[in-house]
Amino acid sequence: MMHPRDKTADALLRQIHRIGCGFESIWPIPSMLPENIDILFVDVDETSPLEIKPILSKHKGELPAIVAMIEYENPSVLEGLFEIKANAVITKPVRAAGVMSSILMARQFWSEQRRFDKEISKIRARLDNLQKLNDAKFILMRHHGIDDKDAYAIIRKQAMAKRVTTVEIAQSIINADGILRDFGKG
Repeated sequence: MMHPRDKTADALLRQIHRIGCGFESIWPIPSMLPENIDILFVDVDETSPLEIKPILSKHKGELPAIVAMIEYENPSVLEGLFEIKANAVITKPVRAAGVMSSILMARQFWSEQRRFDKEISKIRARLDNLQKLNDAKFILMRHHGIDDKDAYAIIRKQAMAKRVTTVEIAQSIINADGILRDFGKG
């Protein structure tokens, strides 16, 4: 928890302890986040995101789920929640009701975001591979006057013969075309 040690912090720590979670209180705001944090409770006001964002950006590995603690809502505070990418919010003063649900919501949202990030990475890689295959097919079509199906058949046959992926063969074709194009200019 990154929050000044006061009644709010004490109330939150008591509730976290009742739930059965381990915790560490950090104040003032450190230059680096400690390792192995699952959930970070952080005090957010109009200015705190300016101090918090650099710490989050320096963190190596995955960031923890972030639960923001706010005293009031105004445009600056709400913008700060988005800036630090808070996964859940607790209002101050902290009450017993709401802490556990905020923890669960933050972890659920955090987990879903990680899953979406992985899916997006896979989709991007797939699109990159399809683009490489299309570029290689176009090169073969241009140089040999063949159609799309024949170009893919050549790539596939080479991949099977060399026991590599079609994407590796496509990349080889693209690289060779680049070298030959540069060779012709020199």
